[in-house]
Amino acid sequence: MHNTIKPIVTLVGAGPGDPDLLTVKGAKALAKADVVLYDALANEELLSYAPKKALKIFVGKRKGCHAYTQDQINQLIVDNALTYGHVVRLKGGDPFIGPKNS
Repeated sequence: MHNTIKPIVTLVGAGPGDPDLLTVKGAKALAKADVVLYDALANEELLSYAPKKALKIFVGKRKGCHAYTQDQINQLIVDNALTYGHVVRLKGGDPFIGPKNS
């Protein structure tokens, strides 16, 4: 039987920096991730929730350093979802889970 990639994108708000403020739902999404795109405001400790084999890509912006434009980030999300499956976009800010394709 042919193994087909099912692209899924989940947007996870990581809270204000304290890793203990990640929601349970956010931790579960990370645990199922094939790829995690994370920004400078998301505490890197949260990457430990993702599988060791998951691809982790820093896409954040720091003073004087913009790793990617928003358009490039959007393209990375699409490309990685189509190639690997479940992409989690981990952002700093209010803890939440955004829409995903289920």
